[in-house]
Amino acid sequence: MITKKTLSLKAIYRFSGQHLIWLVPWMLLIAAGYYFTHWRVFTLPWLPLSLVGTAVAFYVGFKNNQSYDRLWEARKIWGAIINNSRILGTMIKHFQAMENKEASNMEEVKKQFIYRHIAYVYQLRSQLLEPTAWEHGSLAWIFGSFNRRRQQKILKNFHEELDVVSHQAYLSKEEKNHLISFSNIATHLLDKQTEVVQKLFQTERISAMQQIELQRTINNIYEEQGKAERIKKFPLPRQYGGYGFVFVCIFVFLLPFGIVGEFSKLGDLYVWLSVPVGVIIGWIYVAMEMIGDYSENPFEGLPNDIPMLSICRTIEIDLLQMIGEKDIPKPIGSKDDILF
Repeated sequence: MITKKTLSLKAIYRFSGQHLIWLVPWMLLIAAGYYFTHWRVFTLPWLPLSLVGTAVAFYVGFKNNQSYDRLWEARKIWGAIINNSRILGTMIKHFQAMENKEASNMEEVKKQFIYRHIAYVYQLRSQLLEPTAWEHGSLAWIFGSFNRRRQQKILKNFHEELDVVSHQAYLSKEEKNHLISFSNIATHLLDKQTEVVQKLFQTERISAMQQIELQRTINNIYEEQGKAERIKKFPLPRQYGGYGFVFVCIFVFLLPFGIVGEFSKLGDLYVWLSVPVGVIIGWIYVAMEMIGDYSENPFEGLPNDIPMLSICRTIEIDLLQMIGEKDIPKPIGSKDDILF
């Protein structure tokens, strides 16, 4: 997540400036072709081109709205996980063994329950970061390598925090070995929590009402996990994502022909003015397409992502403080204006 209120020119260039490498030569080529030959083949009437540009703008705007909805839903999902984690933690902390029941190890049970939930949120984050075929880091050629370098740069900036996470010991060695055989480890960590709650009820350490409330909160977390997995595993339909890119390419390809024709009406020297104007217009359309394209996948380890590591650390701090732990990790702040 980008934390800076306004983007610098450097940040804007890093995101979309590389497209100037082909925009400038293309606009310059058409302008030069018309200036030195005056062939009408280098011009197009402005009216049909403006209709194409308007249609593309509407289409890209629709795509960007859908991409933003996916991004915002992902943030709401993790907000709900934070809230449910706090609810789960405070219930576990304050539930006491029922009267006349053995409570000698009740505190240890609570502690392990909290630890397992902290391990769960980090595991869920790890699963959501597994690459899919349609994400930018999985692309071929220069596009994929460019985004993989961006991912590696972020990982390098947050290597200390990630190293702390990798050395966590919230799960016992036996439990870790047991979970290796499952394809969805996060789901089975919640399943284990349900098993613990059921045993507490069967041994009459908690009441039926307490068991119902605990299970309801676990079910809510299951539901939020499912929503996150839906966003991760089902891309923005490619007929929207793919055609938007094609339409922008068609418009940018035709753009210099229309602009050259309009500026040529002002005089031959004004033809060269079509180059910077065309580059600006073309770059705006390309940037609009990129904004939507990079917002549709909120779990891929890029700067526009949901800051899951920071959210997991927030949950970890809250739960550890609830059970009175002294060794509390520090909150994760932004680096290079990015919160990971």
